[in-house]
Amino acid sequence: MRERKRLESAIANDAELERRAADVAAYFDLAREGEDVSADLKREVDALKGVIDKLETQTLFSGETDALNAIVTIHPGAGGTESQDWAEMLLRMYLRWAETNGFEAVMNDHQPAEEAGIKSATFTVSGDYAFGFLTSEIGVHRLVRISPFDQAKRRHTSFASVFVSPEIDESIEVDIKPEDLRIDTYRSGGAGGQHVNTTDSAVRITHIPTGIVVSCQNERSQHKNRERGMKMMRSKLYEYELEKKKAASQKLEDSKLAINFGSQIRSYVLHPYRLVKDHRTKYEVGDVDKVLDGGLNEFMRAYLVARRSGNIAVQAESDDL
Repeated sequence: MRERKRLESAIANDAELERRAADVAAYFDLAREGEDVSADLKREVDALKGVIDKLETQTLFSGETDALNAIVTIHPGAGGTESQDWAEMLLRMYLRWAETNGFEAVMNDHQPAEEAGIKSATFTVSGDYAFGFLTSEIGVHRLVRISPFDQAKRRHTSFASVFVSPEIDESIEVDIKPEDLRIDTYRSGGAGGQHVNTTDSAVRITHIPTGIVVSCQNERSQHKNRERGMKMMRSKLYEYELEKKKAASQKLEDSKLAINFGSQIRSYVLHPYRLVKDHRTKYEVGDVDKVLDGGLNEFMRAYLVARRSGNIAVQAESDDL
């Protein structure tokens, strides 16, 4: 069914491309006859360019898991409230990106911080090539701004890490032995109503041999949380095994080689000027608000193009933007 949906989408895209190209040709014919169709022609050309950009981006995907759904986890770095607030800003950015681009985002685990922001968040983004797009976001993100939590209005630098793994479907086999799992239940925290906060509906699953832990508390039902948690665990273990193979063959994946708080992949500067810069591709834009509202497509496309051409920087820049 997944393959059928993908093929139907490809056919629909082909039909749309042909239709829009014909519309542009028709407007050119009208222009040659002396009619003023410049506004309509510009609109149709822009629409055609949008379709072409979308199709061209899809040709940049090459990984066997690129077409799958994505599980995204965000953690604040050191710095307390500052970094926790930044982590929540990133969470909003990705949820807005998903909404704007027709993806479905479902929260799996959300741990609010005491004063502001989040301690961590994990959510699933569903849709064609969700994982392929979001691989560009793996790494450390840096924010430079005047802190809203500093009465002296000083400039602060905050960090948060983003990790993305593919949601493994049933067509990819991942062997998990029941005796290797420890499953704990607990009461969900935060908003959700009386039922959520007074029953042991939240689930934490630990894979004992690897130490991998996943949590899910979004659903009201313990059974549903357990089911979603097992999906997350299968994805984490799949990614873990891939990393082991890559380490054994000494092949480092694009941007996962140095996820620490000294090698940011992207910087978001709000003061003393406004700029978002990706250190791997050198792509940058000045409209910070648009980016933080989910405008990530050009960054993702630049990353995919650089990945295909082999021009991804091996180590993030350390320059102070």
